[in-house]
Amino acid sequence: MIDKISSLASQGIPFLLISDFKAERLLVYTLDELKDEDIEFSMYPNVQVDQLPLKKDALDFAEYKKGFDRIIEHIRAGETYLLNYTCETPVKCRLSLKEIYDRAHAKFKLRFKDAFVCFSPERFIKIEDDTISTYPMKGTIDAAVEDAEEKILRDEKEMAEHVMVVDLLRNDLGIVATDIKVESFRYIDHLSTGEKELLQVSSKITGKLPKSWRSSFGQIISSLLPAGSITGTPKKSTLHIIEEIEQHERGFFTGIFGYFDGKGFESAVMIRFIEKRGETYLYKSGGGITLDSDAEKEYQEMLDKIYLP
Repeated sequence: MIDKISSLASQGIPFLLISDFKAERLLVYTLDELKDEDIEFSMYPNVQVDQLPLKKDALDFAEYKKGFDRIIEHIRAGETYLLNYTCETPVKCRLSLKEIYDRAHAKFKLRFKDAFVCFSPERFIKIEDDTISTYPMKGTIDAAVEDAEEKILRDEKEMAEHVMVVDLLRNDLGIVATDIKVESFRYIDHLSTGEKELLQVSSKITGKLPKSWRSSFGQIISSLLPAGSITGTPKKSTLHIIEEIEQHERGFFTGIFGYFDGKGFESAVMIRFIEKRGETYLYKSGGGITLDSDAEKEYQEMLDKIYLP
């Protein structure tokens, strides 16, 4: 599949790319092939139709804290410094995945058949001309909190977490590009969850690709996966800990999807994600854990990210 990606890109043939979290399943569809598939995607904001509440049957705090405490043990042992800890939450909603997709207001949307839908606010990489950019998103606060923007930007734990993921993604881009720069550091994005407004902290990192990048595009994508913003650092050992700690299979959750338009590439990390299993909807969400993390705050952040936009 890596060779197919490079071949299509070098020929300037548009395609949709979808990868699961572990980059074990890479799916590629040309626009002609998509006509016969029950798959929809969008890379641009659409009109918001309405807001619908979700009924959550969330993992209780005691169970969440068991996993949290084990992560802290691994951090103290020096095996990881930042780990993105995720959970799955059964939710109830009267809409089908198709209806959720049609009504969702998000930068990046994907519906994959009757299997899952995501409406992500987080870009993975963007390639324009010969410049590759990535936009790590780390740090979340309820906008209703007094002086929320000042508090999230001054929070030492959130600063440390963001610095670590920026450093990780600088290194990742350095594998495939040169002249790596942090062009914007810790700016604020506003996200509406329906129930509340969230502030999220992002940065922008760029690098220069060789002129011939399309002929090796499959290798470029493979080198960057899994996405560092939803694994942790160091990536290799943190992936092993995620497999040990998390009580669910991520599957396509926290994978990526992207569209090559014949010249450039736009893509997103698959967060804000609902999976259909039988007749049950499972909403997968989480956040980054560091040594300074507070279990109750991280648990609440995980719950705050369960919403329909």
